[in-house]
Amino acid sequence: MRLDYAAAAPGVLTAQLGVHDYLMGCGLSKTLQMLVDLRVSQINGCAFCLALHAKGLRQAGESRQRLDAVAGWREAHGLFSPREQAALAWAEALTLVAGSRRVPDEIYQAVAAQFSDRELVDLTLAVCSVNTWNRLAVGFGKGPVPDAASREAAAA
Repeated sequence: MRLDYAAAAPGVLTAQLGVHDYLMGCGLSKTLQMLVDLRVSQINGCAFCLALHAKGLRQAGESRQRLDAVAGWREAHGLFSPREQAALAWAEALTLVAGSRRVPDEIYQAVAAQFSDRELVDLTLAVCSVNTWNRLAVGFGKGPVPDAASREAAAA
């Protein structure tokens, strides 16, 4: 790890956890939020967050088939609801906004059809939050702690 950001600036962790606490109580489905977290973490290549969110989804009872298909959700016909698809498209568009400089109107229209105004603002904050966590972990080199099976597989 390059830098322990929580030790270097504890207020950052406190602020980010405050956003997390808000999101946990905002009314959006926790499964939906974790699917968004997983997809954004895939895009950003954040190994720490990938491990964390995949584990959380498994613990919440998410199927292996859906977890395996998150990265290819557009082609996973019948695995994700229209609401989940809209949220995943929104999350991708916001995460990749620097490359396109805008979110396409059709993605906004699709997500606005599935979410109330408040839910859409909360979903947007969820996307912003996971992007922040990803950038903290990736930037400062925080990766997952390998379990025994992972250590054995890596050594083989």
